[in-house]
Amino acid sequence: MGVLVGNEVDMERYKKITKLTENPFLNLYKLDAMDKEQKEFQYYFASRNRKENLKAVTHCNVPEGVTIFAITDEKQPRMVLIREFRYPLDDYLYDLPAGLVEEGEDVAVAAARELKEETGFSYSLFDVDCGFMKNPAFMAPGISDESNVTTFGYVNGEISDSGCESTEDIQVVLADQKQVKVLLEQEKVSARAAYLMLLFLAMDTSEPFAFWKRLV
Repeated sequence: MGVLVGNEVDMERYKKITKLTENPFLNLYKLDAMDKEQKEFQYYFASRNRKENLKAVTHCNVPEGVTIFAITDEKQPRMVLIREFRYPLDDYLYDLPAGLVEEGEDVAVAAARELKEETGFSYSLFDVDCGFMKNPAFMAPGISDESNVTTFGYVNGEISDSGCESTEDIQVVLADQKQVKVLLEQEKVSARAAYLMLLFLAMDTSEPFAFWKRLV
């Protein structure tokens, strides 16, 4: 059975892309875009990519980031969360450990590196043998071309903030299912964390990753 898609028309979607800023990590671009009636309008978006590597140019989905779903290997597993100060909010936000994939870096290597830097934990990945979880998903396609892969696994070791930079104000939180539910109800949480916290709540704690057997 095929995948149902809408009627697609082969039309020009933009005429020109202009880089508006010169920043080291994230830049603003202006798209001279074309609507469905081929009328031109201006569309603005942010990207971590160089102009020649924008996904609107390459149409290749190479992930810029990795999100880390990690739990403790205990009888009653706890989920690894971080409470991080986010400057655009001027407040703390609960999220998952995450970070950028360096050019040419394997996603699994990036996940282990970022988790170690942000939490001090070592990471044992649970091998998810299904293509849809390895296919990068887009974070906020209305404003950015950034995509991201989520990894799953267990942590070991001790909590440490020695790998954090001075600009990173991060506190590691280990939360069981009851505590995760309270955080969802009462605290500021990122969207990606919220969805994966719901998955954690639905887990059978006696066999945390058993749900993959039903999906692959």
